[in-house]
Amino acid sequence: MREMKRVVVTGTGVISAVGCGTDNYWNSLKTGRCGVGTIQCFDPSRFSCRVAAEAKSFVPSDYLEHKMIQRTARFTQMAVVAAREAWNQAKLAVPAEEPDDTAIILGNGIGGLEVDSESQRKLVEKGPSRMSAMTIPRMISNEAAGNIAIEFKIHGIAHTLVTACASGTDALGYAFDYIRSGRANVVIAGGVEAAITEFGIGAFCALKALSTAYNDTPQKASRPFDRDRDGFVMGEGAGILILEPLEHALARNAEILGEIVGYGATTDAYHLTAPDSTAECPTRAFQLALRDAGLRPEDVDYINAHGTSTPTNDPIETLAIKKALGEHAGRIRVSSIKGMIGHCLGAAGALEGIACIKAIQEGFFPPTINLDNPDSDCDLDYVPNHGVTGNIEVALSSSLGFGGHNAVLAFKKYVAD
Repeated sequence: MREMKRVVVTGTGVISAVGCGTDNYWNSLKTGRCGVGTIQCFDPSRFSCRVAAEAKSFVPSDYLEHKMIQRTARFTQMAVVAAREAWNQAKLAVPAEEPDDTAIILGNGIGGLEVDSESQRKLVEKGPSRMSAMTIPRMISNEAAGNIAIEFKIHGIAHTLVTACASGTDALGYAFDYIRSGRANVVIAGGVEAAITEFGIGAFCALKALSTAYNDTPQKASRPFDRDRDGFVMGEGAGILILEPLEHALARNAEILGEIVGYGATTDAYHLTAPDSTAECPTRAFQLALRDAGLRPEDVDYINAHGTSTPTNDPIETLAIKKALGEHAGRIRVSSIKGMIGHCLGAAGALEGIACIKAIQEGFFPPTINLDNPDSDCDLDYVPNHGVTGNIEVALSSSLGFGGHNAVLAFKKYVAD
């Protein structure tokens, strides 16, 4: 039986609609900056939803060689760049000094959707002989992890989890388990997504999942827990964290940013896209994360909620928090950053995990912007519109994905023994 190790975070990297780089991202969240706007990467005029949170400041040629750009999809480019930032912050050597004891566990929902659309168009218009030989290597979801492995010469596992909007949280949870069980000394973990394409927007419009009421005022479109919310706003980006066993980080004098102490996951087994109104399974995911961490509800100071801004998610997640934390739910602060960065699908949980780490480090609760008209079914303290300072020892991050996937992580302020 392996001894369970403490797991710490020593590096973070971010690509988002409100900035590239962790510092830019966090400073934007603190000030309530909104990254949602009218879609620029294609003409959205024929779509019922014409807004998204695009990572406009991410210009691949600023970071990557032309050859790399040509042979990778946008989601892979984002993942590699965010991984570089996290790796550099952790002050790890390139190539990896412990390649066999270093792993990669990423979450992704859709893969290279723009590559799929481009190749389908060539197939129909010009025939199969005109399809790119790199279609499959660019498109499939595991290629971000594969390219990161090549970047740092890593020989441990390079796995990709696909659990829809819970992918990033699950990837961190699996990485947490992988390290605490003694299977690796370093794990590059997180999530990435870049699905703002005609196909992606069109498909979610067909599902009637996206906001359509705020096309003329896009910065108001994502409004978690607000009475006037009408759907989510798609975002894109990458959140990458470097995880290590505590003793490994200490041995190399790494700066420790925070600690992951618990993980819980469940499945509704109810409906492919709609959450169960009883909130039974997301409640249990919260409870499992607390139990795994050895924490009581009263130990929790902050929850970074999934908070998608959809009519069904927000009240059900509120109910899950109240059932899991009991009376203490009314005493803590809960917020959703999706009003600022949109819903980044497979990257959401990782970006929100990084927000938890920064919130704990700086003692700051990021706001839920656009919360102007409270919903009577969403009656917790959601830090409306303006962030608040205060001590945070323990933060939870929750993700609820299509397919009924529920995942919760517990983060804690690092305190040396």
